[in-house]
Parts: sequence; structure tokens; C-alpha cells
Amino acid sequence: MSRRPAHVTSGPYAPPVPRRTLTVTSADGARLYAEVHGPQDAPAVVLAHGWTCSTAFWAPVVRALAEDHKVVVYDQRGHGRSPAAPPAGHSTGALADDLVAVLEAALEPGERAVLGGHSMGGMTIMAASGRPELRARAAAALLCSTGSADLAAESRVFPLRSPRGRHRAHRLLLRSRAPLGPQSPLTRRVLKYATMGPGASAAEVAACARIVHGCPAGVRARWGAVLAGVELTGGAGGLELPTEVLVGTADRLTPPVQARRLASVLPDFRGLTELPGLGHMTPVEDPAAVAGRLRALVRAHLHPTGTEPTGTEPTGTEPTDTAPGGGRQTKESTA
Repeated sequence: MSRRPAHVTSGPYAPPVPRRTLTVTSADGARLYAEVHGPQDAPAVVLAHGWTCSTAFWAPVVRALAEDHKVVVYDQRGHGRSPAAPPAGHSTGALADDLVAVLEAALEPGERAVLGGHSMGGMTIMAASGRPELRARAAAALLCSTGSADLAAESRVFPLRSPRGRHRAHRLLLRSRAPLGPQSPLTRRVLKYATMGPGASAAEVAACARIVHGCPAGVRARWGAVLAGVELTGGAGGLELPTEVLVGTADRLTPPVQARRLASVLPDFRGLTELPGLGHMTPVEDPAAVAGRLRALVRAHLHPTGTEPTGTEPTGTEPTDTAPGGGRQTKESTA
């Protein structure tokens, strides 16, 4: 496999040691690095990370879940320890192929899981919505800090007044091959501004910076080009499983308008959680909230053989409004 991904090596954001690792082969032969954490016979959660991240990004969420859940994480192609694919291997279809391959390789025959996807990982789940393997394996999903279309037009990293100028600036950002440079106080401030909320701690920023700076520039640019033109509204509309959406109110990359649009098109929408003051990196900025939503989905939709899910399991938050599409909108405070 490729080099070990960059990440912090101590503290709550350091990746825990997996129970086992495996190499997964996707439909086009691409190899993917995957880890399994937690008890083998526990309810399963499968997590897909976002653009420029790696399995290490999920570390605090894995720590919160792995005591009583089987947690599967994997490196998207070209990220972390998964080798880069040729240019033709960068598409939403490839993301869907990879997720299906991980589900088939990491889960036991007949085993189902709750899926969690952050940013490009959420798009991965939407891209795979029509795959019969996903429908057979997925019990529910949590879409974190993600969107289905118009990312360049609606991002707010560059708060330009001109919609056309804003669109062009964000397309250039997504497609850029410019090196991020060595980590420094300046580059960490830039990363915090673009991807995190104003209250993000120095430790949170440092953990994200190590991961993002570890992504090769070519991989970043190729996947950024995919994101610049992504159109997955149909995929979201075909995601016929119980699905929650979570977003930080200060997210500049996939602003809350993206989450609200998802709420309006998901066929089995179960709730929108808006985390006040948080940015794009919600699994790092508030891992307890993300893990809590995943736990609630497991309780409601993964059940022992011979029993039926109620679909009315308490969520731990009170609805504050009706979201688009008739679902519940919830708001949580950060931890």
C-alpha cells in the first residue's frame, strides 16, 4: 500500500489501533486500505471520509463508537494509504464502486450497517444510492457537511458579491494543484478560516492540518475537479433509506443551504441537525454530536434478527422547526 497517512500521533485526534486491516479491491482494480475497529459481533457503522482527508479524520468518532460498535473506515482512492488511481478513475461512479466494495469485503454475509459520510464521503453515499449492494447492506445513513450540487456557486470561502466571480474563484480553489506548503501558523489560520468554525481549538486545527497537508496535490486537484462539477441531486432523491443530515452553521465549503436542499429531496428524511458556530470539519469539531446521531440511527434501524425497528427511537434532541420536505429540523449546541 501507499505511505502511511499524515496525522497526529497522540491525544484524542490520534487514530486508534484497528482490530484488523484489509485491502479491498474495487470494480476497476483499484486497491483501498480499510480498517475495522470494535467488537466483531457489534452493530456495524461504516464511515466514508471527505476530500483531502483519510481514515485518521474519523479518529475521535471511532473512539466514541468502537467500544460497542463495529466501525469500518477506509481511505478513498488516492488518500491516506490507498494508492492513487489513473485520471480516468476519478468520478462519482468510482466513489460508489469503492463504497460497495468496502461493504462487501468488511461486512459478514447478510450483515447491514449504518453509513456515515462526511463531505465527499456523503456524496459517495448519494452516488451509490442506486446500487443493489448498497440497498442490501445499508440500514440508514448520516450525511455530514455535504451537498449534492452547485458547490462552487454556493461555497463561501471567497465571499465575493458577484455570483459569477464567486463561482470561478471556488472552481479554481477546488482544481488547484498549488502545494499547500509546510505547516505554519499562517497555513493553519488559512485552513481554519476555510474549513472550521471560529471556536475550533488549536488541537482540532492541528489535527486537520496534518491530514489535509498530507494529501498529494495531484489527488487533491483531480478530486477537486470532480467536486467542482458534481451533480448528485438525483442520487440523493434515490437514497431510499432513513437518512439524517448534519451541518455546521459556519460551514463555508458546504453551507447550510446545501443541507436544507438535501432535506427537501431525500425520500426518507429523518432530521436535520445544525450545529451552531461549527465549520465544515464537524466530525473533528464535535465528534460527540456526530457519534450521537450515528448511535441514534443504529438504535432505530439496526435490530436483532426477528425483531422490527420502530423508527421512533428517541434522538436526544428536541425538534425546533419543520425542515423542507416535512421532516424534523433539530439544533444542537457544540460540546
